[in-house]
Amino acid sequence: MNLANKLTLFRIALIPVFIAFFYIPIPYWNYYAALVFVVASLTDLFDGRIARKRSIVTNFGKLIDPIADKLLVCSALIMLTAKPDSGAWVNEILVIIMVGREFVISGLRLLAAAEGKVLAADMFGKSKTVVQIVAIVTVLLRDGVFAGTFFEQVIIIGGFALMCAATVLSVLSCVSYFIKNKDVMKELV
Repeated sequence: MNLANKLTLFRIALIPVFIAFFYIPIPYWNYYAALVFVVASLTDLFDGRIARKRSIVTNFGKLIDPIADKLLVCSALIMLTAKPDSGAWVNEILVIIMVGREFVISGLRLLAAAEGKVLAADMFGKSKTVVQIVAIVTVLLRDGVFAGTFFEQVIIIGGFALMCAATVLSVLSCVSYFIKNKDVMKELV
């Protein structure tokens, strides 16, 4: 197994660690969870670069990398809805839209793969992922040392704005996938 695939599997292995920090009742649990999430997210950046640079792209990597990404981000998004928040109903709606998009695009990719076609991520999809990661980390940093300060309000507003931006990018990337791949869609239907 090559280094890129090992990094992808490491990202998957970090998901239960992230979840554990999310629920372990220790001081600053959210900072530990955020740190694990950031490390896991960075493996996504490096595994693809390593695979392309060393020409070690594998079918296993093509399959497991997007699954690892979705597992990490969707786990974090869903878990964030479990924390009490004054605007939780809005956050839940945003999370449903973002997770729903992941199912739709994964389904489209599976259909295309069955026909031997590969649907690559575009700039909307890549931007969506980056904004989701930053939004998740921002929301995780809300409590703790910033509690009761001006910065807590900045983080709350910033986190919500980033979640909204990630949701808009999720919808735009979904539409973009269908527009860019309309020829593939015609062949599949």
